[in-house]
Order: sequence, then C-alpha cells, then structure tokens
Amino acid sequence: MDTNGALGFIETYGLVSVLEAADAMCKAADVELVGYENVASGLISVVIRGDVGAVKAAVEAGVREASKVGKIYCSNVIARPHADVEKIIARYVLDW
Repeated sequence: MDTNGALGFIETYGLVSVLEAADAMCKAADVELVGYENVASGLISVVIRGDVGAVKAAVEAGVREASKVGKIYCSNVIARPHADVEKIIARYVLDW
C-alpha cells in the first residue's frame, strides 16, 4: 500500500444500497474499487482505495447516495493503513 494512500469502507443493508454507494464513490473521486463482501444477515461491505482526500470525498458521496435507497450500517476511512492490513484487504480484491 502506498504510504500516502487510504482505504475507505461502507457497509449497508442490501445489495441495491451497496451498489449505489460503489457507483457514487467511483464517480465522486479518483479511487479504485477494491471489492465487496456479503458479510451476513443482509450486510454488504464495499472497499475502495486511493489518496486520503479522494477516499474521504468518495466515502462521503457514497454514504449520501446509498442512504437515499437503503440503510447505512457504518462507514470508515483509514488513512495510511499499516502494510499488514493489506493481508485482510487482499481477500476482497475483485479479479476481472
């Protein structure tokens, strides 16, 4: 992970709201969609990465838009995460 980078997370109830969050985040700033995870009981998380400012802006936009169509459980931005966090994030990487 780039030392100036950040990770952003949004967890929602339901697929429609997480799709809305992911779309809004990718449109709002220059971020990379890392992946998603169907957690349990209808909770779905989406993960992005990019520079700190872009990730903060993207998460804010994602929360705003997703809350219009569903319920947000939580969101978070981790600025300059420790390199070992990448071991967890690697599980969610989308391979196209």
